[in-house]
Amino acid sequence: MDLTELSSGFGKTYGRAPDVIWSAPGRANLIGEHTDYNDGFVLPFAIAERTYAAAARRDDDTIAVTSAAFPETVRVRLGDIAPGTVAGWAGYPFGVAWALTQAGGLSAPLGADLYFDSAVPVGGGLSSSAALEMAAAGALASLWGLTLSAPEFARVGQRAENEIVGAPTGIMDQYASLLGQADAAVFLDCRTLETRNVPLRLAPAGLALVLADTGESHDHAAGGYAARRASCEKAARQLGVRALRDLETSDLPRIEGELDDETFRRVRHIVTEDARVKSTVAALDAGAMKTVGRYLTASHYSMRDDYEITTPALDLAVEAALAAGALGARMTGGGFGGSTITLIDARQVPSLGAAIKDAFTAAGFAPPRVSTVTPSAGAHKEA
Repeated sequence: MDLTELSSGFGKTYGRAPDVIWSAPGRANLIGEHTDYNDGFVLPFAIAERTYAAAARRDDDTIAVTSAAFPETVRVRLGDIAPGTVAGWAGYPFGVAWALTQAGGLSAPLGADLYFDSAVPVGGGLSSSAALEMAAAGALASLWGLTLSAPEFARVGQRAENEIVGAPTGIMDQYASLLGQADAAVFLDCRTLETRNVPLRLAPAGLALVLADTGESHDHAAGGYAARRASCEKAARQLGVRALRDLETSDLPRIEGELDDETFRRVRHIVTEDARVKSTVAALDAGAMKTVGRYLTASHYSMRDDYEITTPALDLAVEAALAAGALGARMTGGGFGGSTITLIDARQVPSLGAAIKDAFTAAGFAPPRVSTVTPSAGAHKEA
């Protein structure tokens, strides 16, 4: 993105130049879906598409936000930010400002003018929300002289999303946006918050990762996501464990009789998905990319049959990719819409795109957006 254009947009809105510019990427999840809020394991990566935040300090305690996409400026006093204060996209940066004050370290309430621009698709399962949160958090922390660790930054984003926006999400997206590296995924233990960057080595293997955005928008604050989380928490209480992360695949035959069918299937997805994440990391370390592909596909079928969060369009994109010769494919993101991710020979990318689009046309779906996705660097200061 042209930083001069970003600064110009800030200047036209606020009549002065920004003090600082930060950017943060969206993320795609290679594998590990809905395991994050179960204290489990995930393997996301940062994508090349980023959200940019230009910011300048104010002398009062007002937070003002605007963006290239939503040019109407919204202003709220920092002390007035609370759940339900602001609807829509502005709730995310307001939530970040509120969460930073909760994190401590501020000598007095501070204000800021913020201007955003983004290339991260909204509603496609690529965590445009985490990109917005981490760009805002970096910019505000710089303005206000705060020094935060990666876990503290991530918690700021999660608290903004959970407590101000009202979306019961885990912490995976923020970590991926913060800690991403080129050609690597972030292996995150969501209980201990220990991380390791796992090299993907896609180019040497002649492979590519391809996203197919179905165009079906989803909303993490909606009922389906919250219902899955509540089901998992209820099952953990019933089974006497802190979180479903504490169960192994060997426990599944024993607990099947203790839960109703639907709850058991929800648990089975989480337990087997945790196992798949760890197995995928081992396969990546060994360079066994065909094995990685098989785990991706198995993950999709588990989300389709046990967690029931896919859609006919997502299922079709996966089946079309596999028929076109992909090593593996799965839905990525929270579900109920969004995107699929496919691991495939880089030479087959054009034919893959054509195959998915043809399948969608035949089924009467609007054509999806198909593009190669590049694992990229995490959040950082731009200027």
